[in-house]
Amino acid sequence: MRNKIGKLTSRIGVVCIILALCLCSYNVYDTFRSYYVQKHIRNEYHTLKTSSGEIPDYILNPDMDMPEVEVDGISCIGTLEIPSLDLNLCVASTFTYEIMQEIPCRYYGSVYKNNMVIAAHNSWFHFGRLNTLHNGDKIIFTDVNGNSFEYGVDAIEALKPNSVEDVTNGKWPLTLYTCTLDMQYRVVVRCK
Repeated sequence: MRNKIGKLTSRIGVVCIILALCLCSYNVYDTFRSYYVQKHIRNEYHTLKTSSGEIPDYILNPDMDMPEVEVDGISCIGTLEIPSLDLNLCVASTFTYEIMQEIPCRYYGSVYKNNMVIAAHNSWFHFGRLNTLHNGDKIIFTDVNGNSFEYGVDAIEALKPNSVEDVTNGKWPLTLYTCTLDMQYRVVVRCK
């Protein structure tokens, strides 16, 4: 009887190890898949125009909608560069979980109104390393018209998943966020 229980326990253990390896392999595959999709979108992305010394439209009308450019069926509002993490990513104009698997998404607000929130997947090639940023690290958002907005990291927080109002409160001109690996908290980076 003990021998049968021992064999059954061993088989269950082997099945669990195989399942864990499959899950780990899928996570690695998904991380690299999103990296290549993001890289392709970034290569296809282009600005609509460059500034020619005149006053940019967003200064004359900060309530204007952010201009968009479509890349492979995804509407983008600009690029986000985080030099200390060696990231340069396109940002989608709207948030959906499907798009967020590919590239970061504007979750709320506008760079012109100084209240933009950007969400991204917690993979290595997206926002998975946000928690390693330090106060003062440079963040650059460039809209599709070529207007650049430079920020510095001001604060890093861990918030509960249901703290949407805390993330979108508008006290910081730019907020970046992602979930932790265990999905129990959100890493929130405040920039000004």
